[in-house]
Amino acid sequence: MLSGFFNYDNPVWRFIGKFGDLILLNILWLVFSIPIFTIGASTTAVYYVTLKLARDDDGYTIRSFFKSFKENFKQATAIWLVLLAIGAILGVDLYFFARLFTGSGTIKTVMLTVFLALAIVYAAVFMYIFPLQSRFFNTVKKTFFNAFFMSLRHLFRTIGMIVINVALIVMGFVFVVPPVLMIFMLFGFPILAFINSYILSPVFEQYMPKTEEPTDDLKPLFYDEEVPVNSILLAKGDENPTKEEDEKQD
Repeated sequence: MLSGFFNYDNPVWRFIGKFGDLILLNILWLVFSIPIFTIGASTTAVYYVTLKLARDDDGYTIRSFFKSFKENFKQATAIWLVLLAIGAILGVDLYFFARLFTGSGTIKTVMLTVFLALAIVYAAVFMYIFPLQSRFFNTVKKTFFNAFFMSLRHLFRTIGMIVINVALIVMGFVFVVPPVLMIFMLFGFPILAFINSYILSPVFEQYMPKTEEPTDDLKPLFYDEEVPVNSILLAKGDENPTKEEDEKQD
């Protein structure tokens, strides 16, 4: 019994080992996010690794991180800069109507409601867009589109991720709950990506390209009849993309 417990292939040890990977990922994410504009690429790389961990597809954490960082740098950076601009606009608008607006109370309530709704949509898209970029080939425009429709199609999972992420961040940095703050000090953002990856993995499996003709179950909500699903979501290989996949990425 004891020999089985101390076997490194034991599920318990494998799960513990994943937390070691998260500590390493946290260091990599912090270092490669320092220039600010690279946050999108480093976040995508983190999700590339955590999605593999969620699938029990353990590999070389550092090698996988750098592979994804390099492969997704251009598109992930473009996505991040767009999200940063939109987030800044939403933040300024919310602050203005919450703190500075002195007009009609009705107008203030309506505008706050509108911008809060947009902020929720923004958060929902944010939950999906970097994991999608890490796992599937696509243009920036279609990645935004797919993140939006997936957040609606899998609404309960979307709400679950938003609630869990917001609750942990608030407990850690607003109420400063010591255990939660310690978790963030050790694992940082990758712990959120790790949790999200367990929620997203079953979702992404539904959109993985199949060898047979796609069925109605695989069609997005807002798909183009002339465009097959496999060209909308083309899965990326794990460590060694084929030549054909490299050409599609270019």
